[in-house]
Amino acid sequence: MCPIRSLPPDALARRCDPATLPFETTAEASRTPEFIGQDQAVAALHFGASVRRDGYNFFAVGPAGVGKQSVLRQLLTRAAAGEPPADDWCYVHNFDDPHRPRALHLPAGKAAVLSADMDHLVAELQTAVRAALESDEYRTRKQKLERALDNRQDKAFRDIERQAKEMGVSIAREQDSFTVRPLRHNKALSPAELDELPEAVQTPLREVLARAEDSLEGMLHKFNDWGREHKEGLQALERGTAAAAGAPMFSALKGGYADQPLVLEYLSDVEANLADSAEEFKDDDEPVGAAEAPPRRRPPPEPSEGSSFELRATVNVMIDNTGAQGAPVVFEDHPTYANLMGRVEHNTQFGSLIADFTLIKPGSLHRARGGYLLVDARRLLENPLAWEALKRTLRSNEICLESSGQQSDSMPTVSLRPEAIPFAGTKLALLGERDLYDSLAELDPDFLELFKVLVEFDDRMDRGSESEVRYANLVARLAFDDTLRDFTRSGVARVLDHSARLAEDAGKLSVRMRPVLDLMREADARAGMTNSRLISAEHVQAAIDAQEERAGRVRARILEDLRHGITLIDTAGARVGQVNALSVVRSGEHAFGLTVRITAQAWVGRGEVLDIEREVELGGPLHSKGVLILGGLLGARYATQHPLSLSASLVFEQSYAGVEGDSASLAEACALWSALSSLPVKQSIAITGSMNQHGEVQAIGGVNEKIEGFFDICCERELTGSQGVVIPSSNARHLMLKSEVVAAVGAGKFHVWTAETLDDALELLMGRAAGQSDPQGHFPEGTINGAVERRLTQFAESSRRLLYGQPP
Repeated sequence: MCPIRSLPPDALARRCDPATLPFETTAEASRTPEFIGQDQAVAALHFGASVRRDGYNFFAVGPAGVGKQSVLRQLLTRAAAGEPPADDWCYVHNFDDPHRPRALHLPAGKAAVLSADMDHLVAELQTAVRAALESDEYRTRKQKLERALDNRQDKAFRDIERQAKEMGVSIAREQDSFTVRPLRHNKALSPAELDELPEAVQTPLREVLARAEDSLEGMLHKFNDWGREHKEGLQALERGTAAAAGAPMFSALKGGYADQPLVLEYLSDVEANLADSAEEFKDDDEPVGAAEAPPRRRPPPEPSEGSSFELRATVNVMIDNTGAQGAPVVFEDHPTYANLMGRVEHNTQFGSLIADFTLIKPGSLHRARGGYLLVDARRLLENPLAWEALKRTLRSNEICLESSGQQSDSMPTVSLRPEAIPFAGTKLALLGERDLYDSLAELDPDFLELFKVLVEFDDRMDRGSESEVRYANLVARLAFDDTLRDFTRSGVARVLDHSARLAEDAGKLSVRMRPVLDLMREADARAGMTNSRLISAEHVQAAIDAQEERAGRVRARILEDLRHGITLIDTAGARVGQVNALSVVRSGEHAFGLTVRITAQAWVGRGEVLDIEREVELGGPLHSKGVLILGGLLGARYATQHPLSLSASLVFEQSYAGVEGDSASLAEACALWSALSSLPVKQSIAITGSMNQHGEVQAIGGVNEKIEGFFDICCERELTGSQGVVIPSSNARHLMLKSEVVAAVGAGKFHVWTAETLDDALELLMGRAAGQSDPQGHFPEGTINGAVERRLTQFAESSRRLLYGQPP
């Protein structure tokens, strides 16, 4: 067993010597371009970006504040800069199936050009086709068709009128109606006059009248056929005129897309549709023929029927890489289904929801196609539909956008099923914490197949002379990028020291740059308040003090309660079964130490150590584990030859919140050993540490805050030189204590001791040798362990007398 050791002042904090930094101010420093402390993550990113295989997507894990998003964006942007720009994609009307818009891809920047070309073409066609349909040539040809029809109808009527007269029947034409009457003595008889004639006269006249009406009906059928032929002729004239007017324009436009067969096919479809749409180019105020009834108003038809030529000739650009210098890098901050996959909007018309391909809107998957997409994993999983759709996209390598058609249960909906856009060659990077990665790997069978590259970010890096210089250069770059004042070398050194404290290890530096940058900004503000041109160590320290003061309301209230005796903590004298333990209270990114009194009681029982915190459901599982370990050590050390006839209780006094962690197990053991041995514990010493079943002391977290918390209490009551804190020996490397604590230790007014075993701590707290067991397992008289052994032996004898009614 190594004796307990009091640490010297130089072991309590590792300070960066400003003289080791190769600059006077950060204006002279070499600004580090790379990300320090993330070599493994950077290597994984480079590897994943180089593997062009399905499933080699990224999952970046690491604690918040280490710059996962920033590192990914910058490194992937560099990788993307060396890659060719992705193709443009657009949706156009599908003339075969309007419900399934066609997807066209073009070289980068060409989709917007095609869209502009089509807009210009439609505008020109509006003028050219309208002019052609109003030209003298068109009117002449139209009038020729109309005269031909009139002449044909007139000749047919004259023929049938002549035939009727020969038969003794008169046919009169009034506009579009015909009147057929029999003739008697060259006079047309009315129906009433015909009825007054004798039957012998009526019969032959009615027979002649019936034959004439049959002939007239046959002529009218011919009129209808000729009318249809005439209408078809007019339509053919309109189609031909419109096609002839548009042909030169389409020919010129196709010349610019000779290397794009899909675009040429689309242009041919539009050109063919121009002839079918000639009616749309006629003036709306053109008079309606007398025989034509006004159109009946009806709800908008399906897209194949109701869309205009202008709409059908529109190009909906989904992905536009105009001016792109490399592959895209996109970060989706709000990964809903619509934001990822895109959406189909709808317009309400006549009680129906109408959609067309121009209402298709892109999502971040479209914008990132051919490059890299970054998504926050936790926010993504809050949208299960988005997560499933994203996995389908990765499995199929296609972006399949669907219009649900369920926007309103009470409204009929026209939905679309756009053609899928390929997604191959695109890398996806999810950002999250390690526990989220582990949960997905365990619970989602698709996860590891789709995200094969784990990019793990660390929150700390090793601290050495070289790494301190690199970190200082990083501070210089951050100051430059954030337009802060230049730092002096002392200011940078103070930032480095604070970074080590954030890392909770004197041999490490924190690479959680968010709190570091926040500190730099606040130091810059402090320098501005004093009109200083440079930021020195004093400004950095002032910013640190201000941060602690802003987060120190709870700490101040605790000290006030101690000052007024509301919270009972002794810092002098000695008490049996009472120990000052240390814990940490965290508030956001700030923490402070809290001293808690632990007391223990022991009596004859059945070998149970009662954890009062657990019994009242204030103790967490880790705390309960520490108490059970304590019971195991007690039995193994003292009850090898007789039962452990003990009942004991442990409690955190004046603790009304939950207790978690096992860092108090060493203090609880000391309190229980004191209660069993009846030896008092020095109240001027606080203790922290975890313990295993062999009595070995193990490292704990928050060691700096714990020491400083008890130091603050001692300062409130005046330092006596006998006060101090016991910590695990393995925590000595983590010490980055405040300068006032280091100064007090240097002056002999405060102490920091390290312990490797429970016996080390017992000897210091009780001022007596712990004692080693002999081969028979017995401990010497006058030692702490000997006193505990005798007490437990007495408990065993008392228990036997109670059970059997006789002495052992």
